[in-house]
Formats: sequence, structure tokens, C-alpha cells
Amino acid sequence: MVTIRLEDVGALHGAKLTVSGISTPAFSKGELVAVIGPNAAGKSTLFKRMAGLLRGPGRVVVEGSNKGKRAIGYMPQDTSANAVLTVYESVLLARKQGSGWVVKDSDLYTIDTILEALDIRDIAFCNLGELSGGQRQLVSIAQALVRNPDVLLMDEPTSALDLHRQIGVLDFMRNRADKTGMIVFIAIHDLDHALRFANQAMVIENGMLRAAGPTSDVITETLLRDVYRVEARIETCSRGTLRMLVDGVSPGVRGSLSRLETAA
Repeated sequence: MVTIRLEDVGALHGAKLTVSGISTPAFSKGELVAVIGPNAAGKSTLFKRMAGLLRGPGRVVVEGSNKGKRAIGYMPQDTSANAVLTVYESVLLARKQGSGWVVKDSDLYTIDTILEALDIRDIAFCNLGELSGGQRQLVSIAQALVRNPDVLLMDEPTSALDLHRQIGVLDFMRNRADKTGMIVFIAIHDLDHALRFANQAMVIENGMLRAAGPTSDVITETLLRDVYRVEARIETCSRGTLRMLVDGVSPGVRGSLSRLETAA
């Protein structure tokens, strides 16, 4: 069984340590981990460190995988790509990266299956430069999935999508984690989506780990008040899923908003 854990992980930008001291329990097969926190908390930096794109202290420990460096896949926020390529070509290149260039029937079948699942087969032979931001984001998801990593880091994969597509992608990732055993980390701002789809959560604040564990234990009314400065309630829906009901912002935020309104 594949597991991943962080041991006192930090990340360096130049000589500056921007993420530090992050240690987690072991996340295991089939778990979807919501990585949440305020803007500029360090979520993207942490993902780059986990993916090996940044240096830093500590260890990212993956056990039970036989894929070596290919065990961890990474989907960045930036979905820019070579506009000359078609969608299909870009996904095929992602599939074959680091594994030789002989294209097998199994490669084509995997690509077709993922494009169908993400509902983008109709744009398979469009150039990337012709696509909308949301379509490029779906292609980026396909490029990450087609490599079939044991651990997948997805940095705000639904930010350019409408609500229907957001729910579809997150539901698809939840099911894929369940069926394949892939461990999926998703940096996400919508806490309702995190409550609905993730069974584990990590909270990053000021470059450090605030909390990690089962989502219902991590995303609490206290956390929302202390980290996000909103007054909210967590309620259980009829099917057992959780949702967040926001009553208002904290007094400190109200004061800031009032000053902005006065300045305007």
C-alpha cells in the first residue's frame, strides 16, 4: 500500500525559508487531501517542494511505490502550454514523458478514457491556443492523470471552471482515488467543496502547518474563526455530508471593510 508523509519539510526561495517545519501523519491509498489556508499561506510552495521543484530541509517520504521519481505527479496553477500542439498531442507527450516514445495501444486507450471522463474529447484535435482558460485547465488535469502517479498534487485545479465543472471534476477525482488507490492532494479555496469531497485536510498558515487529519476534525468553527476570520457553522446535511454556513465576518474584518468603504 502506498503512503506519503512529510517529515519537518521546508522550502527555500533563494536563501529564504518560506515554508518550514511541516510534519504530517501518513496519508494512504485512496485518500483525497484538501490543502487549505489563506492566500499566500504557502500551499503552492509546499506543492513545489513535494514535487521536487524547490529545495529545502526535511523529507517527503513515499513508501510502497515502485515508480521512483514518477510516483509523485504535479499539476501547477499555471496551465500555459505550447499553443502549437493539439490537446491530444499534449496529453500524449505527458503520457510518454520519461518512458520512451513508442506509442502503444494501451497509451491511446488511457488517453481516450481520460478525455472522455473529463468531457473534452470534442476538443481533442483543437490547438491549445484556441482554448478557454477553463478548457486549458481540464487539459492540464488530463496531462497529470495520464501519467498515472501514485500521488497527485493538484494546485487549484478548479479555479477557472464554472460550478458545474468544479463539482464534476472533484467528484471524478474522489471516485478515481477510491478506484485506483491514488493519493490526491488538492489545494482549494472553496471550503464547502473540501468538506464535501475530501476525507483528509491540511491547513497551511504563514508557511506552517496549522492542522492535519480527517476533514471533519480539521475544518471546524474554531478554525474558520481563527484562520479565516469568519463566523460560521458546520452542519451535517441529510446524506451525511458537511456544509459551512457563514453568519458573518469577524469584527476585525468588518473594520477593514468599513475603512475600504469610507476610502471609496
